[in-house]
Amino acid sequence: MEFFCYHRDRPGSTALREKLLEDHWSYMDRYAEELIARGPTFAADGETPSGSVHIVDLPDPAAARAFAFEEPNYQAGAYRDVLLRRWRNTLRRTMWDFPGGATGGNRYLVIGLGSGGAADLDVPPADDELIAYGPLLSDDGSDWLGTAALVRAPDPATARAVLTPDRYAGIEVHDWEFGGRR
Repeated sequence: MEFFCYHRDRPGSTALREKLLEDHWSYMDRYAEELIARGPTFAADGETPSGSVHIVDLPDPAAARAFAFEEPNYQAGAYRDVLLRRWRNTLRRTMWDFPGGATGGNRYLVIGLGSGGAADLDVPPADDELIAYGPLLSDDGSDWLGTAALVRAPDPATARAVLTPDRYAGIEVHDWEFGGRR
């Protein structure tokens, strides 16, 4: 089962995150085979971390909760909240398989929280700029709750356009980059 996990930073937690960087990476190393995508998001200045995305393939919702809540930054209080949802990998690849590579161009996390019937279940036609894409689902996979995507795009508005605007209660767009050890 695939899960989307977005830890949102608590304001003022940058120093704590920097202090725990090796602990975070070591923790993620334990899940190297299960990770579909990962990486930090950034505030409007493009430099201050604002969150951390992890898309991971785990056996069940309990394993996903353990993954999300045992993470060192979460345990230390660096995160203000966690969005954890079952997810479906509609591209059937990892971010490391993205043909556009790990660098070059602007990268974004796009999260649309659902409102009403399911939307954007199929991969958009211009999928060559999609790094990861899929629906957010209930724990049992039966209910559509939204859509999450990692996108290479020239600007936030273009990234946002991968989702159908009137089908979501809200759409968030965050600067994002490929994660992992540097």
